[in-house]
Amino acid sequence: MTLGLIGKKLGMTQIFDEKGLAIPVTVVKVDKMVVTQVKTVEKDGYNAIQVGTIPAKEKHLTKAEIGHFKKNSLENFRHLQEFRIDNPEDYKVGDEIALSVLENAEKVDVTGTSIGKGFQGTVKRWNFGRGPMGHGSKNHREPGSIGAGTTPSRVIKGKRMAGNMGNERVTITKLRLVKIDTDNRLVLIKGSVPGCDGRLVTIVPSRTKWN
Repeated sequence: MTLGLIGKKLGMTQIFDEKGLAIPVTVVKVDKMVVTQVKTVEKDGYNAIQVGTIPAKEKHLTKAEIGHFKKNSLENFRHLQEFRIDNPEDYKVGDEIALSVLENAEKVDVTGTSIGKGFQGTVKRWNFGRGPMGHGSKNHREPGSIGAGTTPSRVIKGKRMAGNMGNERVTITKLRLVKIDTDNRLVLIKGSVPGCDGRLVTIVPSRTKWN
């Protein structure tokens, strides 16, 4: 239960540390984040704050969203997201979330939607081994047996088979936070993060139990 940042993945590059070693980093651009609603246990059943990011035109929003922003005298935002926190009383509608919420974090957890790869076979999707690659073989990339015949006469649930791959919510934990560029509102994270360039990702300090 902690507050984090929402940003747009720009892509990967590399920077050099004080020893001259190259560090591969993912660059995340964090636009202005504004508190749009404060939720409490007494009123809503749980503690959280709702934040909005990425300015939007009214034609891209629903009537409910437009009314929600006008009720609180806020500008329109395209993306709304909640963060469960223990101290909602420290925030009020209209407050801007600063990049400093990550300044004390050495490791972060990044959540995003992975790149969709469509329908894939078992070799690509589950890293199955291949069959013989000789000319006479009829089993190059086939999955092989998927179960017994007479008993149980069915395919057991959960069997790893071909199917849709990617395009799902993924969290990568304990990534090193390399740098926070406050002037340009950029966050540099070592290694890769889920999703393609231009997609939104959520960055929060790593949970204690994962450290």
